[in-house]
Amino acid sequence: MSRAPENPSGPAANGDGLPPGVPAGDPGAGLPARPSGILVIAVVVALEASALLVAAIWYGSQLLTGAPVLSFWGAVFTLGLLLAFSAWLFAVATFLFRGYRWPRAGALVAQLFTLTIGFPTLTGGFPLAGLAMLVPAVIAIVLLFDKRVIAFASRAGGAPPAL
Repeated sequence: MSRAPENPSGPAANGDGLPPGVPAGDPGAGLPARPSGILVIAVVVALEASALLVAAIWYGSQLLTGAPVLSFWGAVFTLGLLLAFSAWLFAVATFLFRGYRWPRAGALVAQLFTLTIGFPTLTGGFPLAGLAMLVPAVIAIVLLFDKRVIAFASRAGGAPPAL
């Protein structure tokens, strides 16, 4: 009895029903093409992370040069928060760009925080700084709810797309 040869590019080759030509270990299997909205959101979040990192560096340099503070340990805690939030935003931008599902919520929360700072900045006499915060945040929020962005950013850690 002879067996029929298996098709090496078919689902039988990798055993998990993936489309032909997709390796079994490919984490991006089945994802739609990356929409431009994902790139825009990732860039906005990465720029916000960079701004926080620059603020942390400036804050730390002021702390090291002996700028007056009410509480030294409070200032150190604030510096730690700036660094942690910057690192978190870099992670959100990276994993959103890769198509994971969890960074959408993180990006939305970051944009809402940006709105709560940007609007008082705009109305408080710093219109350019306020607009520099508000416009990208609003664009990112709108794009986060675009159906192409949601379809692309639907991968759960290591699993096929959730939607």
